[in-house]
Amino acid sequence: MGFTLEKIVPWGRSFDEYINMFALTGKDLSVRILSCGDGPAAFNATLTKRGGSVVSVDPVYAFDAAQIQHRIAETCEIVMAQMHKNKNDYIWEDIPSVEALGKIRISAMEDFLADFANGKREGRYVTGELPFLPFENGQFDIALSSHFMFLYSAHLPVEFHIQAIREMLRVAREVRIFPLLTLDGALSPHFPAVNEYFSTHGFSVNSLHVRYEFQRGGNQMLVIRSA
Repeated sequence: MGFTLEKIVPWGRSFDEYINMFALTGKDLSVRILSCGDGPAAFNATLTKRGGSVVSVDPVYAFDAAQIQHRIAETCEIVMAQMHKNKNDYIWEDIPSVEALGKIRISAMEDFLADFANGKREGRYVTGELPFLPFENGQFDIALSSHFMFLYSAHLPVEFHIQAIREMLRVAREVRIFPLLTLDGALSPHFPAVNEYFSTHGFSVNSLHVRYEFQRGGNQMLVIRSA
């Protein structure tokens, strides 16, 4: 069956992974960024330290750091068990082993937890969830979605994907989504419909190869821009 999860879980990735997943340049990192469904990722904490402008939005931010840490601990056991079971579906080069993966992910999420309380006070971590965002039209330049859209296609219907992307395009001029695969490594069944919808509604739509590939075959991001 491949990698499976019963529900959407909080799981965070590192700043360097975000750079490679989304092919973020120095210019990209200097604009206003929104990261949707960001969960306990380290991207916000690290970019903020480097002087960038980023807001993360996720329903898990309704909880405090201790509660999120508890959720992470529960998720870690589930995800690591799935990784051991399905390790042949991943490329173990930059990340050499399941054990190394665990250390990288935990380190990233610890960076998030250390930053969370201060970031929430500063308005960098906002409680909310797609397909409705609590932001003004055009408030951001780039909106990112890491390991949420498409990945959870078994949990979220194509209508949700279209509505969620339209909402991201309402608040940002450009949307980048990674990966295009589902949890079990197949191309999302929603991808053709999403691609067609936005291509025929006046948006620029491109699937671009990126340097990052951990999930085997997962080396493309979708970029949608307003006309």
